Amino acid sequence: MTTKRVRAALAALVIAGSGVLVTGTAEAATLQELVPQPVQIQPRTDITFTLAAAAKIQLGTPDARKPAELLASILRPSTGFALPIADEVNGEGIVLLKGADPKVGQEGYQLDVTPKQVIIRANSAAGHFNGVSTLRQLLPAKIEAKTKQAGPFTVPGASILDHPRYQHRGAMLDVSRHFFTPDQVKRYIDQIAAFKINYFHLHLSDDQGWRLEIKSWPELTKIGGSTEVGGRKGQLFYTQEQYKDLVAYAGNRGITVIPEFDMPGHTNAAQASYAELNCDGKKRPLYTGTDVGFSSLCIAKEITYKFIEDVVREVSAITPGPYFHLGGDEALSTPDADYVKFMNRVLPIVKKYGKTTTGWHEFIKTTKDTALVPQFWGTTTSNADVAAAAQRGNKVLMSPANRLYLDMKYDKNTKLGLNWAGYVEVKDAYSWNPGAYLGGVGEASIRGVEAPLWTETITKSADIEYMAFPRLPVAAELGWAPASVHNWDRFAPRLGAQAPRWKVQGIGYYASPQVPWKK
Repeated sequence: MTTKRVRAALAALVIAGSGVLVTGTAEAATLQELVPQPVQIQPRTDITFTLAAAAKIQLGTPDARKPAELLASILRPSTGFALPIADEVNGEGIVLLKGADPKVGQEGYQLDVTPKQVIIRANSAAGHFNGVSTLRQLLPAKIEAKTKQAGPFTVPGASILDHPRYQHRGAMLDVSRHFFTPDQVKRYIDQIAAFKINYFHLHLSDDQGWRLEIKSWPELTKIGGSTEVGGRKGQLFYTQEQYKDLVAYAGNRGITVIPEFDMPGHTNAAQASYAELNCDGKKRPLYTGTDVGFSSLCIAKEITYKFIEDVVREVSAITPGPYFHLGGDEALSTPDADYVKFMNRVLPIVKKYGKTTTGWHEFIKTTKDTALVPQFWGTTTSNADVAAAAQRGNKVLMSPANRLYLDMKYDKNTKLGLNWAGYVEVKDAYSWNPGAYLGGVGEASIRGVEAPLWTETITKSADIEYMAFPRLPVAAELGWAPASVHNWDRFAPRLGAQAPRWKVQGIGYYASPQVPWKK
C-alpha cells in the first residue's frame, strides 16, 4: 500500500472512531474542523474539487430547490460566479439528489466529493439544508464574504454520512426585554442556520413588551409594544406581515419558527394595554425594569380566555410550524390552584388551532398529555415533574440555564449578561450530556436541546454575537454530533477553527482562553 493510501486509511479510521482527524495534509486539516462533528467521514486524499466559474448547482429533485437557492446566495457574492440552478444533472458543479441511505433519516445526508462534482444526497429538503451547511465549512472561510474574493475555492476529497443525534436543535431570542428589528433577527437566523439549528424560538411577549400585532387586540402593540427595558420608546413590534416574512426567511434556511407568548405570568405588557385583563379592572403601568414574577392574568375572568384564544388563533394562522410556546414559567403571583385551572383552559385552545403546546417545564405538572413538550430550564439535575412526564412518554427539550443560557456571563469580567445561574464558560456549556443530565430523564426521553438568549442586557446585534458565539455552536454540537465523539480536548480545536470564518462574517465572538483559536 502506498504512503498516501496508508495515510488516507488511517485518517478514515481515526475520524470514524473518535472524531479526530490525522493532520498532515490541507485536506485533513479542513475535514477536522467541522462543527457539528459528522457521524462518519471517509477522507479521499487523492481528490480535490475546485469550484469553477462555469459550475452549476444541479437539482435531481425539486425538494432541493430552497437549499440550492440558499447555497447560491452564499457562494455568488464571494466567488463572483453565476452559479445557475439547473433542473437537470449534467456537468461540473454541485449536485443535490434524492435517495440517501435510509439510516440518515429525514434530516441526514450523504456528501461525496469527486474531482468534477460535490454530490449531496438526502431524503428531504431538511437533509439538503444540513448537507449545504457542511459544504460551506468544507470550502475556505473566504466563501462567506459578501464581496468578491480571489480563488481557488477548493473542497477536500471525502465521503460523509451524517445524521443528527436529536430531532430538535434550537436557539431562542428574547425580543421582549429589548426589541430587535427584522433585519437584526434575520442576521441571527443566518448565523444559527450555519450550524444545523432547525428551530428558532421567538419570545414575543413579556412584562416589558408585546412584540407582535394582534389585529383583534390592537392596543397590545400600540401600548404594550411602545417601550422596553431602559425605557426606550417607539413602535417596537412586528406587524403580522413582518412576522410572516421572518417565518418565511427562516423556512428558506431550513428553520421552523416557534412563537412564544408567555402566560399566565410575565404578562405586564398585556395588562398595561387592556384593563379587563386585570382582576381589579385597572390598567397596569408599563414596566421597563428586569424583575420577574410579579404579574398575572386574571384567572377567574372569562375575558382572559377570549383574549388568549384570539391570540392563539391569529398567531397560529400565520405560523406554519407545528408548535406554540405558551411560557408558563415564574408565575409566582398565580396561586397553584389557579395555575392548574388556567392551563386546563388554555391547553385545549392551543390544540383547537392545530398546534402542539411547548412551554417552560413548570406547565407539564398540569397535564398528562404526552404529546406536549416541556422545556427544562432549571439549574438542578433533578425535577420530579419533568421526570414523571418523561416516564409517561413526553419528550423533553433541554435548556438548563447553567449550561445553555447564552445570556449568562462567561466569567466575572464579562460586561454583558447576568450570573444568577452562575458563570458559563465555553467548557461549562459543553461539559454535560443531555441524555444523562436530569434524573429519571434518559436518552430516549430527550427531544433535543435549545440555547436561549434573554436580553435584559443585550441591546444590539454585536451583543447577541458576543454572547452566542462560541456557545451557540457548542449547543449545536450537543444536539447533532454522536455521543461517542463527546470529548472537550478534541472538540475545542474544532471550535477554534471557526474563528477565521467568523471574522469574514463580521461576528464579534468571545475569544475564550479555553479554546485554541485559529488565526
